[in-house]
Amino acid sequence: MRLNTRRALACAVVFLSALLLTVLILPAVQAAADHVRWDIIHFNPATAPLPTISAGGFAIASARNPSTLSIKLTGSGTFVGPASGGTSGGVTGGGTWETFSGITSTGSGTYEVTELVSWTFSNFQTPGVLTDLIDDGTRSNGVAVFRIRYSDGSEGVLGVGCHGPGAPDGTLEGVIASKGHVTYWDSQAPVGGVDANRTVFHVM
Repeated sequence: MRLNTRRALACAVVFLSALLLTVLILPAVQAAADHVRWDIIHFNPATAPLPTISAGGFAIASARNPSTLSIKLTGSGTFVGPASGGTSGGVTGGGTWETFSGITSTGSGTYEVTELVSWTFSNFQTPGVLTDLIDDGTRSNGVAVFRIRYSDGSEGVLGVGCHGPGAPDGTLEGVIASKGHVTYWDSQAPVGGVDANRTVFHVM
């Protein structure tokens, strides 16, 4: 009788342990990381029947002190956004940069992405309103921040925001950046008829 009681207790302990593992661990396993592609894009509103987006565009951000300083960036890449929302070394990509004082170029080169600092997924974009020539996953809105290294040896941060179709209010559209001691706080807003200052994410 004691042996049966001990077996019953042992079975109960094993069952409860398994149940706790299911409750506590399984949700963490199921919370998958986001695999994302980002692009500074071309935007062509004149294509029929829908406007077209494609890779290879550029975006500009400006400093505030003085506001005559600006940076022009191209770029694309991929990253893994951890389910925890933390940083990630699972990054690829980069692009080109050129800095200006007024209309005078003060330097140019390339940059590479070295780390994901943060990724905030906003939502999936409204389908059926754009012709997507990138088409590498589901078009999405959100904000990503990267650490980057410039070809002249300086380092900085790149912020990429996409406020596409269906995005919630307040999401950045375009880029902001820092390079050395200069912070380019203000992204140039996209303007109708101008092929610049637009971005997109694709969650793969």
